[in-house]
Amino acid sequence: MAQDDSVVSAQWLHEHLGQPDVKVLDASWYMPVEKRDPWQEYQVAHIPGALFFDIDGIVDLTTDLPHMLPSQEAFAAAVSALDIKNHDKVIVYDGKGFFSAPRVWWMFRVYGHNKIWVLDGGLPQWRTSGFVLESSTPGDAVQKTKAANSVVERIYNGQLASDVTFQTEFQPHIFWTLEKVKHNMDAQSHQVVDARSKGRFDGVAPEPREGVRSGHIPGTKCVPFPEMFDDAPMLLPADEIRKKFEQAGISLDRPIVVTCGSGVTACILALGLYRIGKQDIPVYDGSWTEWEALPDHDYPKVTSNVQ
Repeated sequence: MAQDDSVVSAQWLHEHLGQPDVKVLDASWYMPVEKRDPWQEYQVAHIPGALFFDIDGIVDLTTDLPHMLPSQEAFAAAVSALDIKNHDKVIVYDGKGFFSAPRVWWMFRVYGHNKIWVLDGGLPQWRTSGFVLESSTPGDAVQKTKAANSVVERIYNGQLASDVTFQTEFQPHIFWTLEKVKHNMDAQSHQVVDARSKGRFDGVAPEPREGVRSGHIPGTKCVPFPEMFDDAPMLLPADEIRKKFEQAGISLDRPIVVTCGSGVTACILALGLYRIGKQDIPVYDGSWTEWEALPDHDYPKVTSNVQ
């Protein structure tokens, strides 16, 4: 385990599983079109001792945008309900290997917890390594997940949370809002990099969400998120990650902000950039789903006419 890397190996986790200061989270999440239920899949098979972190439950409940970052108070209360302390090392994984786990890695870092790593290769790599999976879910594990979700709802309903033991410290420099992206169109302080597929980026393949056009924010470059890992899937070595960005015309000497469809896969680019020493990469939380819905004259888009 290295503080200056963003992932840990399945072997490392296997050797340290069960230590009191090592907490494991299953943060699996799938696109609606995939028709997969991550909570059900967690209950069928998960890494022993892992708790389920619900990306669609621990969210900002004041917006219709999907799975936006919850308030500092809501995040602290939810993480406390999951029995995670500030001194804990948190290892997060998902069912695909690299999909939704980096989002939770970023969420913890936005709120000041840097002792967090993504399991390299996720559940597929754990299985490939031949390590055991737990197929029964203890009642307290179910209860903690439900408690984390319900305390978020209570806070957004104006109630106070009790037993908040996890302390947060907001890191605004790695959290970008619509206003920051809009300002950057003129200021050009950051290169904007989109993690979606080239087809969606170019406006020739449909978006997975109904009513959302495909296309991109003007001036954005495209590095599809699967470019960050190999077929295993394992995160690429640093020199290969560097090449992927350079080949897309991105200068690694200048600041970068990452975006995607709804703030999930952009975090995979941030994970890769962390490995090459870019540890303060901001994510545009609302991403294309937010930008696309706003008036074109104020929030211009590059789209294909073949829609």
